[in-house]
Amino acid sequence: MKFVKNFNNNAALVSDESGVDWVVIGNGIGFGKKAGDEIDESKISRRFVAVEKNIELANSIGDIDTRTLALTTEIIQLASQKLQTKFSDYQYFALADHIDFVLKRADEGIDLGQETVRWEIHKLFPKEYDTALAAIKLIEEKTNLTLPRSEAVYLTYHFINAGSDQTKLQDTIKITKLIHGVIAIIEYQYGMQLDTESFSFNRFMTHLRAFMVRHICGINDDSGSELDRSLLELMKAKYRTAYDTVLKIGTYLQKQAGWELQPDDQVYLTLHVWRVTRRQNSSEPDSDERITSGK
Repeated sequence: MKFVKNFNNNAALVSDESGVDWVVIGNGIGFGKKAGDEIDESKISRRFVAVEKNIELANSIGDIDTRTLALTTEIIQLASQKLQTKFSDYQYFALADHIDFVLKRADEGIDLGQETVRWEIHKLFPKEYDTALAAIKLIEEKTNLTLPRSEAVYLTYHFINAGSDQTKLQDTIKITKLIHGVIAIIEYQYGMQLDTESFSFNRFMTHLRAFMVRHICGINDDSGSELDRSLLELMKAKYRTAYDTVLKIGTYLQKQAGWELQPDDQVYLTLHVWRVTRRQNSSEPDSDERITSGK
């Protein structure tokens, strides 16, 4: 590969033998290089096809130091193994930029506070949160810095985002807030605390996230709408409390996000609310599984 230009000492634009341009990341990868020089490919820790978006991102991260790039690569490897997810180019740069900011704040003793922990993100996204704690431990071991616990929340958002290719980080935060509101409505209506370890709760979280991603991305899902409409009256009669709760959830989502629940949304949400409030054992199938497939 031949050197084209530097973004900073650890990021450069290069061209391969086929004439394809790449953004490459590595310790001192472009230091002292001139256009046309061969680069040391053993220094490359990550590479991206040099589409316009990636070039803009490489320019925007500035002089991110070696330890940040190395940590970002290790953390992505850790998260990929734990969460079975893949980070896009954008998510790599976003995480590298965040970790760089984390380290600078830790060096200066700045803590942004624990306000976002009140969203109980560790209950809504336990796997991602546990991975964030593991990432913090890795950073602390590598840097001898002590990070504030609030960083687990911010890293969790990055890991949630990596599992949803269609959403951006700010959308992930919005989704988390909305899910917290939905859970609060259910717990208030039923006067109970939901079992966040249950199969039904985890299945409900999956449905809520998919539902919200569709709305944020403007994706219409009309599949099965005829079946859902035919089941709506059954849901009202058989699961009255759950259905009334879904109506309140619909009012909440309308006020907070401008979303309107369609009949099929009401059907599946009613079924999920009924399931999650019954505290089903994770290994026990739901009795109404034969009525309709879960969404």
